[in-house]
Amino acid sequence: MIEDLLKHYNEPTIATVCSHSSLQIFDGARKEGFKTLGIALKKPPKFYDAFPLAKPDEFMVVERYSEIADRRNELIRQDAIVIPHGSFVEYMGAERFRELEVPTFGNRKVLEWESDRKKERQWLEGAGITMPAQYSLDEVDRPVIVKYHGAKGGSSFFIANNREEIEKRVDTTQEFTIQEFVPGTRYYIHYFYSPISEDGYRLSKGTLEVLGIDRRVESNIDEIYRLGSINELAKLGINPSFVVTGNLPLVLRESLLPKVFEMGEKVVEESLKLFGGVIGPFCLETICTEDLEFKVFEISARIVAGTNLFISGSPYADLIEKGLSTGKRIAKEIRKAMDEGRLDEVVT
Repeated sequence: MIEDLLKHYNEPTIATVCSHSSLQIFDGARKEGFKTLGIALKKPPKFYDAFPLAKPDEFMVVERYSEIADRRNELIRQDAIVIPHGSFVEYMGAERFRELEVPTFGNRKVLEWESDRKKERQWLEGAGITMPAQYSLDEVDRPVIVKYHGAKGGSSFFIANNREEIEKRVDTTQEFTIQEFVPGTRYYIHYFYSPISEDGYRLSKGTLEVLGIDRRVESNIDEIYRLGSINELAKLGINPSFVVTGNLPLVLRESLLPKVFEMGEKVVEESLKLFGGVIGPFCLETICTEDLEFKVFEISARIVAGTNLFISGSPYADLIEKGLSTGKRIAKEIRKAMDEGRLDEVVT
């Protein structure tokens, strides 16, 4: 059905929810000559007036995010292509988003594999990626991090040292995973996979790019160590929080870049076998240990908020094209697909 709709699209409008990474998505779309549509809750956000280059050409106001599906015909009349981001999928719900009958950039089948931590692990381990160990409740005998399923900006994570601490804090009405807590440096690596490009780092089909790297600023885990050990603070009722409040730019030792591309390549090749490919931007959330080995603890299969650091380019993206953001890279992929009559290969 989506493929039939695309046959009638002339000049697409790039649409997304006004949150997360929408500023760079709209800015990048405008740079590639596309019209833009911001989906806003209750009323258009006033702060867009402060950023005229990133303000959408038009707003579509909804009373609740579930209403987006009901406004399908309105989106299609504007030849809309929806760009998913973390907030968009979380607000609407992964299942509802998968069923949204509006052309969407990327492969929405990835949501089945990304939103379920068991399937996510199957995907990454099947690709030969090293991940933190995973434990059942009975096996916990060391520091672990407990995570609920879904993207919630780190608000659903907590550290525990034993089973008793987990049982005291965990919400058993939600699905959760218990992972080994790995000491090291966190690197959130921003990739872009194009199934229609031929120039660059070649895979079995298409090419792979690295557009930037960040680490998240999390409240209050990034500063809590100043007050004492986590165990001591816990006695006072102060527990670490992983709620993401911002991002910091990072670059890697150049000697680690081959490992970075090898990880991305393995993830894409396995995704091609499992569900037809993780198309467009994705992020491997990693820890680099003192032995210079990467452990991947999560994948985000869409544009991530850390890319907002690089709206005017990054130390990596600038070596592909000056001033290249992930938002602009998405728009360039759509433009290239349109020019080559291959829109259905990157929009589902």
